[in-house]
Amino acid sequence: MRLLCAVGAVLALIFTASFAEARDIAKIRVGVLKFGTVNWELDAMKRAGLDEKAGVDVEIVPFAGENASAVALQAGSVDMIVSDWLWVSRMRAEGADFTFVPYSTSVGSLMIQGDSEVEDLGDLKGKTIGVAGGPLDKNWLLIQALAKKDNGLDLSAENYIVYGAPPLLAEKARQGELDAVLNFWHYAARLEAEGFRTLVSGSDAAMKLGTSGPVASIGWVFGDAFARNNEAAIAGFLAADKATKDVLASSDEAWEALKPLMKAGDEKTFVKLRDRYREGIPARSGTAEAKDTEKLYEILAKIGGEKLVGPAKTLSPGTYYDDGKNG
Repeated sequence: MRLLCAVGAVLALIFTASFAEARDIAKIRVGVLKFGTVNWELDAMKRAGLDEKAGVDVEIVPFAGENASAVALQAGSVDMIVSDWLWVSRMRAEGADFTFVPYSTSVGSLMIQGDSEVEDLGDLKGKTIGVAGGPLDKNWLLIQALAKKDNGLDLSAENYIVYGAPPLLAEKARQGELDAVLNFWHYAARLEAEGFRTLVSGSDAAMKLGTSGPVASIGWVFGDAFARNNEAAIAGFLAADKATKDVLASSDEAWEALKPLMKAGDEKTFVKLRDRYREGIPARSGTAEAKDTEKLYEILAKIGGEKLVGPAKTLSPGTYYDDGKNG
């Protein structure tokens, strides 16, 4: 009888400890593009168990496109997605409560062939330029503003512009059908590995137009109300995010495990993707970035108008997440 009681007591302790452990793990559903680069970080996070160490269980929910993930966030099917601060500001101006935490400063770049005679934006006059992301792409608008400021050149009016899907434009650039191509950062990195060079990046344009440093164009997006009701989940996730970035910034071994996801094709491309990702890890405070984002917003609002930014002429208050501790 004593033995049975002892066993029962031990089992009770184990059950209590397990229950407490389970209770302390907050769950958060993160919606991501099925084949997007955000999966690299989340895979590294889950592989190392950094989410559980931070007291959160991250569930990755894949989507085929950005619109689908945004709809899922608005419907409450996921708790968090990756999007840009422009979308967040516009949604807040229209009454939503979404907020933003910087994820990456890696942005699109205007790429040219390594042997191209083009040296600056002024040399592009009359040439063919491919642009991924459409006519209202932030990087495209900023680069246009820079061309007008430094070279008196209206890129969209004085050149032949080809809008298209990123992989298609990258291939056209390889085949020599484009004199320059503005593509998303990972496509630009692949082209760089093949001998292309950067004429100007979105970050270059932003800093030449007045920001004090690189601004994260995309970030983790979630609702204020969700954050208030799930403080442990948000705090845990952001801690895991930082821990994972620290690992990816310093450990080449961690990147080796990501090779199957990256589909680099060769070692040179793999290294370029890894290094450009590392360069995009935010190094400034959210407060510093928010100040620069306000400047960028005003520039973009003048160029893109209401079609781009919506009804608000300035960045909506609360666009950047404030956890009440350090802003």
